Amino acid sequence: MTAALLGFLAIFVLALMRVPLAIAMGLVGITGLGLTQGWLPAFAGAMQVVQETGFAYTLSVIPLFVLMGNFVARAGLAHELFHAAYTLVGHRRGGLAHATVAACAGFGAICGSSIATAATRSKVAYPSMQRLGYSDSLSTGVIACAGTLGIMIPPSTIMVIYGIVTETNIGQLFAAGAIPGIMTALLMMIAVVLMAVHDPEHAPAGEKFSWSERLQAMRGIWGVLLLVVVVLGGIYGGFFTATEGAGMGASGAFLFALARGRLNWRSLLDVLVESARTTAMLFTLLIAATIFANFINFTSLPRDLTGWITGMGLSPIMVVCAMMATYVLLGTVMEELTMVLLTIPLFFPIVLQLGFDPVWFGVLIVMVVQIGLVSPPVGMNLFVVNALLPKVGLRAIFSGVWPLVGAMIVALALLIAFPQISLWLPSKMM
Repeated sequence: MTAALLGFLAIFVLALMRVPLAIAMGLVGITGLGLTQGWLPAFAGAMQVVQETGFAYTLSVIPLFVLMGNFVARAGLAHELFHAAYTLVGHRRGGLAHATVAACAGFGAICGSSIATAATRSKVAYPSMQRLGYSDSLSTGVIACAGTLGIMIPPSTIMVIYGIVTETNIGQLFAAGAIPGIMTALLMMIAVVLMAVHDPEHAPAGEKFSWSERLQAMRGIWGVLLLVVVVLGGIYGGFFTATEGAGMGASGAFLFALARGRLNWRSLLDVLVESARTTAMLFTLLIAATIFANFINFTSLPRDLTGWITGMGLSPIMVVCAMMATYVLLGTVMEELTMVLLTIPLFFPIVLQLGFDPVWFGVLIVMVVQIGLVSPPVGMNLFVVNALLPKVGLRAIFSGVWPLVGAMIVALALLIAFPQISLWLPSKMM
């Protein structure tokens, strides 16, 4: 147990020294295994992890979904989604903010990346909000928080990584995220309504469109609907696996971008390079976290921690609440994916010991990652929005996210109190 605690301490020290967390986890994992098991087994185990990760068929779902999201963004579907949502609700007070939330939910269904969703919304939604007179805090807060829907509404990169690390069915995880994602989007819209009531001059109404104009706008998103039906419908219906669905989605997104004339050799190369860069980052983190997890599993920490928590006499649901509170606090000071990969070796055995469904716990993990992505001072989405909108200060962005963070915390509480919100749809899968 002492060796494991020293390992966590070493990672935090290296992080404070600005060593990349993937390198820190890998170094500590190999060093810990070398000191406790011997250097030859440590290096052999690390090489085995690299080989198994690189050649794992199930992991090919990650680059395929990343590629699908990049092709969709290149095809310009983000603009069509936002315009369609705006024609439906833009005439109401705060309508542009509602349209942003709805468009983020739609884009998340074909992207799987929170950062990509927030980035596209910053380019598309913010100029329109600025023209109508929205406050910077409200508009950027909505963009940053609604962007997190990209990792809850399937397909989700975080869910794929969680499923691989914990050996949980990825298709069931995708199904489990659908209803919570929609529920979170609705709660965000309720938060926007409350913000508009409190400061009506900061969220004015837009123009009202006729039904013919709305129908015309809806026709522009047929490509999004087709991709969602083919990919997610095929996975939920049991017609193909998550990996095969990712391949279908990437192929369909490529053909759609090609048909719309948005691809040439240069743009195709840009998409491939960006997808390779993102995939390399995710795989490096995953390999390093697996090596570190192997070290932790060789120590007595998971067993001792499980025995200590179960011996405290707390109810199982209170243990889960304590875990979620820990995640929320860690999310304010640590990068979210690294936080999950670091803590899963500790928390997941406890969850199984308490008899909870790993699919349900996976949805809770994604929800706390959503909250962490917009929690100052380290929230990644906040800095993405700030980088794309440099004229808006971080103070304004920070002040704008809190009402929507509150909506996400309410969503987390509902998911803990009513597990069937996330488990009903997976139970209906073939």
